Amino acid sequence: MLLEFTFSGLLLSAAYLLGSLPTGYLAGRWLQGIDIREHGSGSTGATNVLRTLGKVPALLVFLIDVAKGCAAIALVYGFYALIETSVVPLTWKPWLVALAAFTAVLGHSKSIWLNFTGGKSVATSLGVLLAMSWQVALGTFGVFALLLAISRTVSLGSLCGAIAVSVLMILFGQPLPYQIFGVVAGLYVVLRHTGNIKRILAGTEPKIGQPLQSEAQSN
Repeated sequence: MLLEFTFSGLLLSAAYLLGSLPTGYLAGRWLQGIDIREHGSGSTGATNVLRTLGKVPALLVFLIDVAKGCAAIALVYGFYALIETSVVPLTWKPWLVALAAFTAVLGHSKSIWLNFTGGKSVATSLGVLLAMSWQVALGTFGVFALLLAISRTVSLGSLCGAIAVSVLMILFGQPLPYQIFGVVAGLYVVLRHTGNIKRILAGTEPKIGQPLQSEAQSN
């Protein structure tokens, strides 16, 4: 049993470290020599990179953050593909996938490299969903894209996508650990958007391309 927990702990630690890679922060340092946490919303996510550094850096940060999430899940799949399943029972696999997904999401928003600050975990969440269930990921992205097209507000699209994950996990018949991840991760993303929710209700949340006028964080 000790061996099983040791390997599982190593996998989850690696997933967290992948998620915690501070892509947006590094983009700010490398491209303009700034700490992006001191600009715009203070977030290291792609939306603040767009607002602060421009479209191309934002796209690159978004894609890398998605890839971080995919890689975290790939670690678990790769482990079971290369190592005898007697080391860690096969029945643990869906639970390890779900836990690796959440630790990667947590790593993005609470990066060990940035004194446990970071982004809102939306792009990294999309990445883990792509690796866990592409149907759920595409459905979630569809909800996000639809709300973004209608409202031109990234945070509103992100919030609706986060809520949709739980429903889509059930509709597509995903394993129980994945469904639990959908609920927990969705709630976590919503909590990370508390400031955005207040501004949406107040009618002051900036639309895409508009500068942020509030000190509270946006995505």
